[in-house]
Amino acid sequence: AKVASERTCVQFSIRRPKLPSSETHPEESLYRRLDVSAWLHHLNELGQVEEVYKLRKAIFFGGIDVSIRGEVWPFLLRYYSHESTSEEREALRVQKRKEYMEIQQKRLSMTPEERGAFWRNVQFTVDKDVVRTDRSNEFFRGEDNPNVESMRRILLNYAVYNPAIGYSQGMSDLVAPILAEVLDESDTFWCFVGLMQNTIFVSSPRDEDMEKQLLYLRELLRLTHPRFYQHLATLGEDGLQMLFCHRWLLLCFKREFPEAEALRIWEACWAHYQTDYFHLFICVAIVAIYGDDVIEQQLATDQMLLHFGNLAMHMNGELVLRKARSLLYQFRLLPRIPCSLHELCKLCGPGMWDSGYMPAVECAGHHPGSEGCPCGGTAELPSPPAPREGKRGLKTPGEGSGFRR
Repeated sequence: AKVASERTCVQFSIRRPKLPSSETHPEESLYRRLDVSAWLHHLNELGQVEEVYKLRKAIFFGGIDVSIRGEVWPFLLRYYSHESTSEEREALRVQKRKEYMEIQQKRLSMTPEERGAFWRNVQFTVDKDVVRTDRSNEFFRGEDNPNVESMRRILLNYAVYNPAIGYSQGMSDLVAPILAEVLDESDTFWCFVGLMQNTIFVSSPRDEDMEKQLLYLRELLRLTHPRFYQHLATLGEDGLQMLFCHRWLLLCFKREFPEAEALRIWEACWAHYQTDYFHLFICVAIVAIYGDDVIEQQLATDQMLLHFGNLAMHMNGELVLRKARSLLYQFRLLPRIPCSLHELCKLCGPGMWDSGYMPAVECAGHHPGSEGCPCGGTAELPSPPAPREGKRGLKTPGEGSGFRR
């Protein structure tokens, strides 16, 4: 069959960009990967973690050596508190293992009717997903691998523990690396509970969570990459839905980068250094480094999806991380920020605004049902084009009360 002559070929190029020094965080080269000796330096004789802010900063810039991930991740995922002693953590593990077995027992003692509903709503999908998750990883390779069975139990038990969330595709992608590092089923379960509870950077089945992320991301792009934002705006509602980055957010970049690089990105986000929303700066960094073709070729929504899909596993994770850290640094230097982004500056621990400097908040408009700006923003900024409500209504959440110290 002949191809119609008006059909044009869109060229996709994967460039190998370099980051000029002007686009790097000034502290970029000061931190090495957190190794055993650096980690032990943060523990006192009781096993409590000291200088938590410095530790988070070190992880944000340098990541964690593979050999101690299993020990450090439970702190980042808030299974262990930094103040806990080694003894208290052992006691906690015993208690949590007992709780985990009780959750499992509850699952195993369902009535036949409950079991049928559970199979339809949860187990059928879990069983399908776990056998194809991270199979290239030695830890999950081969037939009848007990680690795959362990991952399956964690996910089934989580659906019993938190029926409101249950199971949605992608959760196995989050559990697998934690299990491969923590190496204990109960500990992994509670780390996963911590991940789902305490980070915004999660696989969430709820539409409103995704909408909130996309709202912040649109605003960040409008601020930091206006040309790309303008291209999205010209495509209308479809463009502003940013379908190309849904998978980034839902699977935490796991399908976009080789595992070693994806886990470095996870650690930088879990460090909660200066923002709880570092994953959004990662998204903007990907667009800033790899999105030029989109603007130059004026790609339509489906072509954009194809463009960024083709980039998967071909992007440089370290480069993206460096760019994202630079973007966060630049964001914190802004004298004024739109009220729609005030949440990104909420205090996530000591040292958020460690210079004592606070940016002014400007009202970006769009506060349905609200008298004035709920964030206390002044003089309105030009508003972004408001997309019509579609299948997934694009709403601007107007919650929060400005900066906290």
